[in-house]
Amino acid sequence: MTSHLSFAALSHRRHDRPLGGLLPILGVIFGLGLGVGAIIRSPSTPNHPIAAFADRAPIAATRHGAAAFNPQLTYAAEVLRVIDGDTFAARVRVWPGLDVDTKVRLRSIDAPELHARCAREYLQAEAARTALQTILAAGGVTVSHIGADKYRGRIDADVMTRGTADVSAAMLKGGWARSYDGGRRGSWCG
Repeated sequence: MTSHLSFAALSHRRHDRPLGGLLPILGVIFGLGLGVGAIIRSPSTPNHPIAAFADRAPIAATRHGAAAFNPQLTYAAEVLRVIDGDTFAARVRVWPGLDVDTKVRLRSIDAPELHARCAREYLQAEAARTALQTILAAGGVTVSHIGADKYRGRIDADVMTRGTADVSAAMLKGGWARSYDGGRRGSWCG
């Protein structure tokens, strides 16, 4: 049985179902899942119960705050929907049998927004979203260098697919996005 959690649902307190002390506990469980997953390496023996995960590309190690990710692991992601040219909703497999629903923002790029300031930006945003849908449709989507995004309920990550080693670079090369370092975003209307 696979469990599905949603960061977005947990980040907002509802009056009809207050979370109370549940949110910190779920954060610890998620962190433990990532930590234990970083320790275990997929074995090369085909009959091992974890061998089904051995075909995934490795995650590159980086530090995000206190967390370090093992360069030998990959987090597979099932694309649920493409939100815009630099963000998609995904179900990320953090541990066999445990999936986390979250929004994934492509690292180091900025795409035009669909809630545009002008008609030009809106047309560019539609083109960027379509391009990202096409790239992600290749399948085999994985996320690496996972870090916290500046907006709650979203992660920042490097993304690859079966056919594209660096989705952010592909969006830049296609002209659907521009480099972004986390500072103030420039206008797409100029």
